[in-house]
Amino acid sequence: MRFALISDVHFGPLAYHEGKLRKMTHQAAALTRRFVDRMNGIEQPDLVINLGDVIEDKSRDEDLENYGRFVEVMRELEAEVIHVAGNHDTINLTENDLNAFWKTRGPLFYARDFGGIHWVILRTVEIKDTAVHLPEEQLVWLEGHLASAPSPTIVLMHHPASDMVLEGNRWFESAPHICRIAERKRLRGILEASGKVMAVFNGHVHWNHFDVISSIPYVTMQSLTENVDDDAPGRPASAYAVCDIDERRLVIHVHGAEPVRYQIERKN
Repeated sequence: MRFALISDVHFGPLAYHEGKLRKMTHQAAALTRRFVDRMNGIEQPDLVINLGDVIEDKSRDEDLENYGRFVEVMRELEAEVIHVAGNHDTINLTENDLNAFWKTRGPLFYARDFGGIHWVILRTVEIKDTAVHLPEEQLVWLEGHLASAPSPTIVLMHHPASDMVLEGNRWFESAPHICRIAERKRLRGILEASGKVMAVFNGHVHWNHFDVISSIPYVTMQSLTENVDDDAPGRPASAYAVCDIDERRLVIHVHGAEPVRYQIERKN
């Protein structure tokens, strides 16, 4: 099967960091439209995954409007869609708001089967300027769920569970505590013990990154709207991934201004 991923679209006002233009948020709508058109026309995935941070939070009214604009474009996809909650998405919007946009019910962590793969979606929780957590409730749920879940499983979340070195990252080099999940070692232990996890995907960090920890690949997706230049006028990363799975391997092609390719051989 084929699936695609998009992350950190950030609909909203222009985003500056340390006095420089860092997110091309004013192009979010056009870039999302281009992504949808390419998926329907060229790539034709069976499934599309939104890894979170749809909005650049501003206020409840503006966030509702901007998330709605994103969903309106994504509804034109000729593929199934799975959504992940990002930290910006949940500052002014509630669980009920996101369920309404996603046309789902219940917690923002869940699982579903599609295309011969079991997909597990986790909801990481960021405490502003303090830490990122995967709450105990989810860790307990995940351990029990994986015990009876089918294989193969792919895990999706917004924040990373790896121990990536953040040197050179413009957002998190000096703030790793609001990048990586505090409970990541315990989380990885649960994933490893299950023997069922083929890969883990996340966004949030605004760069492409690939780790393999205890035989499990951890794939971090670049933002669609990250400015790959140092300042204005800027160029968007325009990043998205197209992934193909067969009985032998998972091949990941990240497209955009910083293309990269990963190949993961499946266990026999």
